[in-house]
Amino acid sequence: MTGVLAVRSAFPAHRYPQAELTRKVAELNHLSPGQRALLERLHANAGVQARHTALPLSGYAGLAGSGSVNDRYIEEATALGERALRGALDAAGLAGRDLDLLIVTSVTGVAVPSLDARLIPRLGLRADVKRLPVFGLGCVAGAAGLGRLHDYLLAWPQHTAALLAVELCSLNWPAGELTTADMVASGLFGDGAVALVATGGRPAGGLQVRASHSEVYPGTGDTLGWRLEPDGFRIRLTAELAGVIERQLSGTVSSFLASQGLSAGDIGTWVCHPGGPKVIDAVQHSLKLPGSAMELSRRSLADVGNLSSASVLHILEQVTSGCAPPEGSAGLMIGLGPGVSAELVLLQW
Repeated sequence: MTGVLAVRSAFPAHRYPQAELTRKVAELNHLSPGQRALLERLHANAGVQARHTALPLSGYAGLAGSGSVNDRYIEEATALGERALRGALDAAGLAGRDLDLLIVTSVTGVAVPSLDARLIPRLGLRADVKRLPVFGLGCVAGAAGLGRLHDYLLAWPQHTAALLAVELCSLNWPAGELTTADMVASGLFGDGAVALVATGGRPAGGLQVRASHSEVYPGTGDTLGWRLEPDGFRIRLTAELAGVIERQLSGTVSSFLASQGLSAGDIGTWVCHPGGPKVIDAVQHSLKLPGSAMELSRRSLADVGNLSSASVLHILEQVTSGCAPPEGSAGLMIGLGPGVSAELVLLQW
């Protein structure tokens, strides 16, 4: 199995209550009174109390055009990713040169050379470190990245690998004519980075990854995604997302757990992507779970917003930094994202 050595988050210095962020989005888009009332209602129902932003709120009016937005993404994402990965390496008692593989997930900007290459000199990684930048998986990429990290360490159990998820969602705040989906997204997503460091073999004790599973639901490709506009990425989101999850997820989870000799009743810790209140409710209803099973997801959403690919790793950090689950108990990480897709990672303490 894969042994998780450390998980650490890093957030921008700027943090604002939800109401202040709502006012800024309304100001930037010059909303009419009717539009502003709708925005305020959607933001108030998002389940978010506060979020971090890459820039101070005064800095968003100066962003113009996808080029300048992406340049700022590269600068801020590289610095924030360095902080998260350095924190995880320090917590694991490792140096950058100890890494054999670095996976970096992000969907809120584009960098060529990729963020992982930019981090090599900043963190002292070896020139021959294996790199896997991941773009396009969206919110599901954190769980998918952990699954692929586990696959790698099964083949190379003597190696050490890291996963870094960096998302600066605020740099893609909508500008101009807002759709309802734009308003929903501007009230949900926050900025942050989370890094995880793991090793192969069978480490004694602690958190381990046992298995993973991937699934894409046919006919749902237009339900959730990005589209590229002159001012940056704009969300594509339909009201069908929660329904797809509620109908499909139970079969995915049941089949995967059965393949591991388990059922939902054997899972003591649920690490589920906090896509929003409706998505969390859909997961709970599909799997017929008690409200307490989704407490970690709702708390993460309230504290920092939906961090896209970084959210499930942020929740995992909360689990590992708190009172550890009983030894031998099982957990399940559920990532959800465009496709519509689900990524499951079976955990064990």
